[in-house]
Amino acid sequence: MTVRLVIADAVDLIRVGMCAVLTARPEYKVEASVGTLADLMGSVASKPHVAVIDERLDPDADILHIVEQVREVAPQTRLLVSGYLRDGLLIRDLFALGCQGYLYKGDKLSTALPCAIDNALRERPFLSVTANTEYLIAMQTPQRDWQLDCQARRVLRLLAQGQHVGQIALDLDLPPRRVYWIREKLRERFGAVTNEHMISRAAAEGFIFPS
Repeated sequence: MTVRLVIADAVDLIRVGMCAVLTARPEYKVEASVGTLADLMGSVASKPHVAVIDERLDPDADILHIVEQVREVAPQTRLLVSGYLRDGLLIRDLFALGCQGYLYKGDKLSTALPCAIDNALRERPFLSVTANTEYLIAMQTPQRDWQLDCQARRVLRLLAQGQHVGQIALDLDLPPRRVYWIREKLRERFGAVTNEHMISRAAAEGFIFPS
């Protein structure tokens, strides 16, 4: 069987390197190598077997939102995410959305990438060495049971815009107690005591975008 692949990464050189690794395998066919979210969405419309997506593909969309969008268009496509974040909780959130694996770009991708694709085709999860270590550590923490879902990400961005709890509750039609609870969970998720620290950490992980 020919395995149809899409590679999506904002960095040209990384795309070239991934394609070189994959085209060395005769069973792999890279149908598209793209550098933007718009091009990714166009490429997955053809329902490839596997898509490998850069976590920083788009400066205005976090990777969880990108995964949600791709799964709406191509629910049968297996998704692998690559990036430089050493965040086991993010990996947990990606698994919860149906991703098959995470490749830390500091690991040896020449061997990890084909293994990840083969595992994904068998519906088995795959983590590169560093990603696996971070995931195992995160799964020992109390934060492992709370997911950074769409609602939580909306609250996070409104906090980053300077809105107070009452405004956010009104905008999202939520009880204020719910917003307070989400805010505390967000602080725990990003290891922060104050809103300012939380927003800084969230921006570093690609969840807050430049205005």
